[in-house]
Amino acid sequence: MSRRHRFTVPTELAGDRLDRCLATLADEWSRSHVRRLIDDGRVRLNDAAARPAATVAEGDVLTVDEPDPVALDVEAEAIPLAVVWEDADILVLDKPADLVVHPAAGNPSGTLVNALLHHCPDLSGIGGVARPGIVHRLDKDTTGLMVVAKTDRAHQALALAFRWRKVEKTYLAVCYGEPAADEGVVDAPIDRHPRQRQQMAVVEGGRAARTLYRVIERLGGAALLHCRLVTGRTHQIRVHLAHVGHALVGDPLYAGRQWRALADPAAARACRDFPRQALHAMRLVLDHPVSGEPMSFEAPMPEDIGALVGVLRAARG
Repeated sequence: MSRRHRFTVPTELAGDRLDRCLATLADEWSRSHVRRLIDDGRVRLNDAAARPAATVAEGDVLTVDEPDPVALDVEAEAIPLAVVWEDADILVLDKPADLVVHPAAGNPSGTLVNALLHHCPDLSGIGGVARPGIVHRLDKDTTGLMVVAKTDRAHQALALAFRWRKVEKTYLAVCYGEPAADEGVVDAPIDRHPRQRQQMAVVEGGRAARTLYRVIERLGGAALLHCRLVTGRTHQIRVHLAHVGHALVGDPLYAGRQWRALADPAAARACRDFPRQALHAMRLVLDHPVSGEPMSFEAPMPEDIGALVGVLRAARG
C-alpha cells in the first residue's frame, strides 16, 4: 500500500536536479529520504521512471508513491514527558536536553519515540517506520517545544502545515559576540558539509534556508537572541549563526574557543563549561490540525540557560 503525492515544478525550480527539486517541494522529506524513494522506483517524472540527476522543467509533474507507514518494532519505555498540551489528535511537549528524538544506530533506546510509545501506545506506525507521530525534530541537546501527531489525520495535516511554512517556531539562543544590528536575517543555503559528514554547512547550491534574529539583550561579548525559522533545515540556527560569526555558546560542532575572548573570568568559565548548545525552542504557533483552531504555546527559559545568562549579565555589570 502507498500514498500518492503529485507536485508541479514551479518556475523558480526549473533547471534544478530532480532530487533537489523534490526535496524542496516536499519540505518535510530529507534529501536521503527522497533519494531512497527514487532508488526504490517510487518517483516518476511526467509518468516516466525518474533519475536523481534528471533536470526538471517548469510544469513538469512529479508523482511519488510513498509507502504507507508500518508498525514500529521499538519498545515502549516509561520516560517522563513534560506535556504542555494534549488532546485526541496532538501532543505538545517541552523536550529536555540529552533526549534523542528517534532511535538510530547509536541510540536504539531511551529516545523520545520510546517515551511516546509508552505514553500513547497506539502511536505505532503513525508517520513512518522510524518516527511514529514525529513531524519535526529538535537536536538531542536543544530543549523546548515539539508537537507530535497522535493520529494519521493529524500527522498528514501537520506535515502539510510544516511544508507550507504555516507553523511559527521561535527560539532563544545565547551566542558569542554582539550582532551589529538589533535585528537581522541570515539567508544562506544549507547542505551536508563536504568533508565533515556529521556537520551541516552553508553550501552553494544547498537547500534554501532563512533565519530571522532579534537581539533581546547584549551581554558584553555575548548576546541573548530570539531566532525565528522561516525554513527548517537540520542544525539551521546553529549553522547560520556560526556562518555570520556568532556561534552558539556550548555548540560542540560549530563553536570553537570563542570563550577565550571574554574578558571576565567567570563569564569565560561559564561559556567554556556550558555542556550543550545554548538553544531553546521557546514558542510554537500553529493551527490545530483537525479543528483549525489557532494555538500558541510557550516554554520558559530552562534553568541552565537562565544561569548562563545570569553569569554573563553580572559580568557585564
